[in-house]
Amino acid sequence: MRDIRVSDITMREAIASKALSLSFKEKLEIVKILDRIGVGSIEVEGIESSKVDSLRIKSIASLVKNSTLAVPVKMDDDSIQAVWNAARGAKHVRLQVEAAVSPSCMEYIQRKKADTLIADAAEAVAKCAQLTDDVEFVAIDATRTDVAYLARVIDAVVAAGAKTVTVCDAAGSMLPEEFAQFIADLYEAAAQLKDIDLGISCCNNLNMADACAVAGVMAGASIVKATSYPMGVVALDNVARILAAKADTLGAQSKVRVTELKRAMNQISRLCCDDRSKASLFTGAVSEAVEGVVLTAGDDQATVMQYVERLGYSLSDEDAEAVFEAFKKIAASKERVSATELDAIVASAALQVPPTYTLDGYVINSGLSFKATSHISLRKNGELIEAVSLGDGPIDSSFKSIESVVGKHYELDDFSIQAVTEGREAMGESVVKLIADGKVYSGRGISTDIVESSIRAYINALNKIAYEEQN
Repeated sequence: MRDIRVSDITMREAIASKALSLSFKEKLEIVKILDRIGVGSIEVEGIESSKVDSLRIKSIASLVKNSTLAVPVKMDDDSIQAVWNAARGAKHVRLQVEAAVSPSCMEYIQRKKADTLIADAAEAVAKCAQLTDDVEFVAIDATRTDVAYLARVIDAVVAAGAKTVTVCDAAGSMLPEEFAQFIADLYEAAAQLKDIDLGISCCNNLNMADACAVAGVMAGASIVKATSYPMGVVALDNVARILAAKADTLGAQSKVRVTELKRAMNQISRLCCDDRSKASLFTGAVSEAVEGVVLTAGDDQATVMQYVERLGYSLSDEDAEAVFEAFKKIAASKERVSATELDAIVASAALQVPPTYTLDGYVINSGLSFKATSHISLRKNGELIEAVSLGDGPIDSSFKSIESVVGKHYELDDFSIQAVTEGREAMGESVVKLIADGKVYSGRGISTDIVESSIRAYINALNKIAYEEQN
């Protein structure tokens, strides 16, 4: 019985189709779920902005233990090396070379002639094969090109080192029987296709993507690309259940854990929910960025800075000295320092800058029967700027008002609140971590009002970003 691997393309489709916006934390949570249920590979976006995207891929690579991490590269040496450097931390890495092979796409997207495209694709595959033996070639819009030409492309990239070739039905205009015949014709035309894995990707324009995928499997395909959230392509849960229910008929099976599918799909659906992604800055449960960190007074600066980097910070030598001095003072009075406490130390000791924004005032309204509203007044270089926003609670609406004042959105990487004194007049400390240009900026705020401490923490982090942008 053949093994059929399901490759999840949720994160890539989200970007390509602009169907939804996933935060950094949401992507990490989705990766954990997919890796747990047994998908063959998890596909993520490639590198466009080196700092931001490299950090994202490295973080995802550290989480993928069972599945293969598949990342696309551009047809140039710098892109291939950059993607490899970011993804190589995963247990299994696949580099993907993509090319649009239909006549119209070659001219308007690839801007290449037919023979040039074959040569360039084969060259890119060969360069990837020097770094890993798991290289995939993805033929975009394959069903709208001549099978004889597509066979030439496939034979060239396989000879260059591709172990997987995926053909995409971007038009989504084929019936299952037509798609099965297309796969059969391709096997007959491309001699080297029989020695590698054939992947298929089907668009759902006719609401037949799942049926076409099954037809493709029956015709010989061994990899099916699908999404775990509805996005107009093959549905992961549907195709996994079909493969499980009709394994004997198809002579094929997948390793996706069908018994865990419903719970996993519900979790991913909550993470991908449009209302949640767009309406709320809060992106899921906040957990320690470095699990199990225990530092003591005996740890030297190099050790402390190692964990600071794992928390996502990139500090200057001056800030590193300041953080270590603050750490020593804390560590001298207690047995150990946790990741949360180290986060607070960085927030309070590193990158103290002249404030670009100062809090002038705020008014919060919230209740059970209506959404929270926040009216925030900030001063920027003396000028008063105000904004009013709705949100899911007073802190969410306050953060949105600050974003409206600033005119920019920064991804909220983490947010925590803790009491720093006891009693009815207890002081609350908030730590806010924002991501800008691939770097983490942490802000700290203290007040007897947790909303005010949160606002001050956000502004503190925002001032650090503004200072670096200005200098």
